[in-house]
Amino acid sequence: MDLEQNFQLLQKLISARGPCGQEDEVREICKEELRSITEEIWTDPAGNLIGKIPGTESNGSNALRIMVHMDELSLIVKRINEDGSLRVNPLGGIFPFTYGQGPVDIMGDKEICPGVLSFGCMHTTKETAHIHKMLPEEHRGLGKTPVWEDVSVFTGKSLRELKEIGIHPGTRVVIAQARRQLFSFGDYIAGYFLDNRAAIFVALAGLKKMKAKGAKAKKDIYFVATCSEEIGAHGASYAARTLPGEVTLAIDVGPVAKEYQTNLSAAPIIVYQDTIGLYDKGICDTLLSLGTSLGLHPQCAVWGSYGSDASLAQSRGQAAKSGLLCFPVENTHGYEIMHKHSLDQCAKLLEAYFYV
Repeated sequence: MDLEQNFQLLQKLISARGPCGQEDEVREICKEELRSITEEIWTDPAGNLIGKIPGTESNGSNALRIMVHMDELSLIVKRINEDGSLRVNPLGGIFPFTYGQGPVDIMGDKEICPGVLSFGCMHTTKETAHIHKMLPEEHRGLGKTPVWEDVSVFTGKSLRELKEIGIHPGTRVVIAQARRQLFSFGDYIAGYFLDNRAAIFVALAGLKKMKAKGAKAKKDIYFVATCSEEIGAHGASYAARTLPGEVTLAIDVGPVAKEYQTNLSAAPIIVYQDTIGLYDKGICDTLLSLGTSLGLHPQCAVWGSYGSDASLAQSRGQAAKSGLLCFPVENTHGYEIMHKHSLDQCAKLLEAYFYV
């Protein structure tokens, strides 16, 4: 695969803003890409984008649901302060230190407004308590990690101006497009929201590989770009309940950590368990065997502090069997790093699984 051409699509996906429950920009890109793969495309009542690729031996119950989530870690406005700054809460597992101070896009009802995520001035004393407690001991503070109560979003606008452009409690706030440029270095590429835009790329690439060969899967395949995974996988649960099929396979980021014996390479990761529950051993073993036969040197893992579209849907009785295929990522839920060839390796393994 042409890396430069591939990363143009990945960059396009990452540049698109997709906070939980407001994934419209990402959905449109997915829809555009799906048009070259299938004519059967629709958006369900939950907001999931679905594309159906008919199989050769379709009987409904043997359908395969491939799930990749469109939403990104984001913020939601809790209140607007008198000075026009915003108090925000996280949507998903995000902490102030992972984003730091910097530009954000405030997604008002009438227009998108720029802002800056701010911790306040460091040149202060204990009178400015929330700053003082963050300073290290040598500055007479406690050196505590900031929490969202310590953070505000500077808008530079009055209360009246904010109201006019439709900014209010419930408005989403995301990392600005100015900070979404992928950074390529050596064998690696880094950026925000590889979780889970890179997984969307993998699913599309696997389907494109199959189509380019003129091949077909035995089962019907449902490509499902889901909503609100970061806050409970609501979209995936709805899709798993309403679409045909017994197997739900999610694609997502795989944390690189010594405790999991995972490494930052191109080798895909097959997950046997996460915090929510067990993945189907038959699916996991099949992926492992396929990956080995393809020379991809797959890694195996058991995750902690992790849940996916597939495991959450299964935990609610909405999927008979589930699986999880990951690409290795450093700095998950932050400025993420992956190997340049990991997405192609995952796509090869996914395509092979289509024919099982």
